[in-house]
Amino acid sequence: MRFSSAYRLAVTAALLGGAALAQPALYNTVKQKLMEGKQVFSFTQMKFDIAGYCEAAKHYDYTWFEMQHSTLEFKDVEAMIAACPHAGAIPMIRLPDAQEWHIQHATDIGALGVIVPTVDDVDRAREAAKWSRYPPVARRSSGSGQARTIWGINGINYAKTVNDNMLVVVMIETPTGVANAYDIASVPGIDVVIIGNNDLSVFSGFAQTDDRYQMLMNKVHDDTLRAGKIFGQANANYAKGNVLSKDSKFFQNGPAFDGWQLPGRNPNAPPPGEEGGTAGKPPVKKLR
Repeated sequence: MRFSSAYRLAVTAALLGGAALAQPALYNTVKQKLMEGKQVFSFTQMKFDIAGYCEAAKHYDYTWFEMQHSTLEFKDVEAMIAACPHAGAIPMIRLPDAQEWHIQHATDIGALGVIVPTVDDVDRAREAAKWSRYPPVARRSSGSGQARTIWGINGINYAKTVNDNMLVVVMIETPTGVANAYDIASVPGIDVVIIGNNDLSVFSGFAQTDDRYQMLMNKVHDDTLRAGKIFGQANANYAKGNVLSKDSKFFQNGPAFDGWQLPGRNPNAPPPGEEGGTAGKPPVKKLR
């Protein structure tokens, strides 16, 4: 991930315990944790439920607002974020595509991260990066919305700090995306590349227990790290036990950081309807 010189100085000062270089800390705590090499996990919010969302948000690193495979609308997500904007989990939205208006809506209502699915080539990755940050690094336009009032608190200038706090995540889910993984990961403004494990299994025709599937994962891993970006996987079952687990940092779903349990739900399970390509917990390649 690439950060401004001001932010790098701030992090250095914080790590050294110095005050002379003090700058506003990252309010995107997920991005901060990733910089520290930690794994981060979400819960998936697929329906409009303010009370349920605000309770779950106390216990996870971030919220995966699902707008690719649900009927959630921006006004629904906007209302949930507004109801408990600092509950804990950083709001992130999986969008159906990388269109300008989708990303502008997501960022204006207060999302500090966008997740773009089925990225097969650099064009889609560039679109994701282009609309997610303000000039001079990208092309997000200034507009109204609650983002400024949610994050522009305690003297923080939202417009001048959000570029460093934004997290742009792209998903590689097809063999074509795997083939182009290095070029995709190398796009400036892309912070995290994750494998959409179940769809990669479906699109490739390889079960997640197949050595050929592991080879696809290995390539995305190697290319992402070579490009200097964060690597992750949608399926939190890969957080432990796989040869890539030590380098896998960003997951959809997974355990709460305080042991809290989502009622009636396996924390590592894919959302309903996204179980394709696997039967239950996938057997994974163990570390030797």
